[in-house]
Amino acid sequence: MIPTILLVEDDTSLRRIMQLRLEGGLYAVTCVSSAEEALVALERQPFQLVVSDLMMPGQSGLDLLRRVKADYPETPVILLTAYGSVESAVEAMKCGALDYLTKPVEQTDLLMTVARALETQQLREEVKTLRSSVNAKYGFENIIGRSPNLLYVIDVAGRAAQSEATVLINGETGTGKELLAKAIHFNSPRRERPFVAINCGAIPRELLESELFGHVKGSFTGAIAHKKGRIETAHGGTLFLDEIGEMPGELQVKLLRVIQEREIEKLGATEPLRVDVRVVAATHRNLAVMIEDGTFREDLYYRLAVIPVELPPLRERTCDIPDLVNFFFDRARQRVNRPGLVMPLTLMPYFVGYRWPGNIREVENIMERITVLARANEISLADLPPQIAAVGSSPSAMQLDLPSTGISLENVEKELILRALGKCDWNQTHAAKYLDISRKTLIYRMEKHGLARTMEG
Repeated sequence: MIPTILLVEDDTSLRRIMQLRLEGGLYAVTCVSSAEEALVALERQPFQLVVSDLMMPGQSGLDLLRRVKADYPETPVILLTAYGSVESAVEAMKCGALDYLTKPVEQTDLLMTVARALETQQLREEVKTLRSSVNAKYGFENIIGRSPNLLYVIDVAGRAAQSEATVLINGETGTGKELLAKAIHFNSPRRERPFVAINCGAIPRELLESELFGHVKGSFTGAIAHKKGRIETAHGGTLFLDEIGEMPGELQVKLLRVIQEREIEKLGATEPLRVDVRVVAATHRNLAVMIEDGTFREDLYYRLAVIPVELPPLRERTCDIPDLVNFFFDRARQRVNRPGLVMPLTLMPYFVGYRWPGNIREVENIMERITVLARANEISLADLPPQIAAVGSSPSAMQLDLPSTGISLENVEKELILRALGKCDWNQTHAAKYLDISRKTLIYRMEKHGLARTMEG
């Protein structure tokens, strides 16, 4: 597509010369002789660039520049001045001009300046498009699931995103902790700044400090140059500390200082460096137990857990399994170029009945495996991994009589919770373990159904 340029110049001969030069540079040029005509032209069609004389009868080039910046803020403007004074150039740039040229305009200068302006504009549009796609990708609405416990987590995270408070995400491996952290960042006021993630358990202890805080040249053997740490890289944005429970005790002290004092000390540096980061941390470990064991600092825990969020495991949100299976199946068959592959509904009970110890990550991996290895264009029971195929024949599977008139899932859940509580003498911890859910989830569901012990026995 040929770039479109609006040329505003009251000198007829100069306007014609510049038009020929620009059209020779393969640009589509519309010419007008005044700011007033330029505003009419801008109303009729969009232009990728405006090149305007500064001094014209009627409204000046600066007047036109101000109107363009107000009404068409994405359109860059280059101003032409016959005087070449520093004052006019400074005033033009203050008002939002992308660049300026001095008359008489050399052909090379004109074409180079226009090309540079259009390239800058194209880069801005690409960045804007990229940011829009990233924001859309990591929107809370794109987190798959409609179970009440997941929706509660999304609601809390959504409100937390608008604040500067630290967030601690707890959940089993594969539950989507980093995805939730990204959603918090990309829905926060810091969305235009970096999101920097580091897995505290994936980097050797002796290298973790340098990765987090950076170092100066010569601070230790092998430090041949200055290194910027992840915390400094995240300046202005969000630092995501995955598996925070694996962080060594000596680094916990330094992280506490980052959160409290907003400054870091690089290895070998003599002065602290100010940083502005929002911390989101995640772990699959029980930090309360680690505090009791003395392996995690209590003061750091309370700094991190200003807003605690607990992602439920997939076995506690079984109603979300069909949506996740379908999503990852569709994505996998596109990735391996098998668009005609079909997943029959008759297989869904096997997926729903499986416990998914690896959670969402396991769903993704298994869907890709099934898609790659399927023998025909329709998935069969023989294509399922043995642990999933065995679900239907498991002797421990519940046998339920389903009446032809239908049944209320809410009533079934309520009855199961009542029976489990009765079996465990209303001990919530034991009942939660019996039902294979967390105590927090049990309490939530008891409140949902209005269940409370009203008598002894």
